[in-house]
Amino acid sequence: MDRSAVIASPTQLAAILRGRRDACDLTQKQAGAKVGLLPKTISVLESDPGRSSVASLFKLLSALDVELVLRPKSTPATGKVEW
Repeated sequence: MDRSAVIASPTQLAAILRGRRDACDLTQKQAGAKVGLLPKTISVLESDPGRSSVASLFKLLSALDVELVLRPKSTPATGKVEW
């Protein structure tokens, strides 16, 4: 089953990351231990990902066994930057 999600804002990213971690039945400590992140780093990624590094994001994605896929938007761009 395809469980992909389109993420258009930091708030959405935070919610998806937390939901995936919960679905994996991992605490922040357990997820962090899998990839060398502190629980506080996981907390920031799940609450305010704009304050986190891309490297930390990729580590958490690895711990959660998910990948990042970039593709063109399916609707025309409005010229407004969402972030």
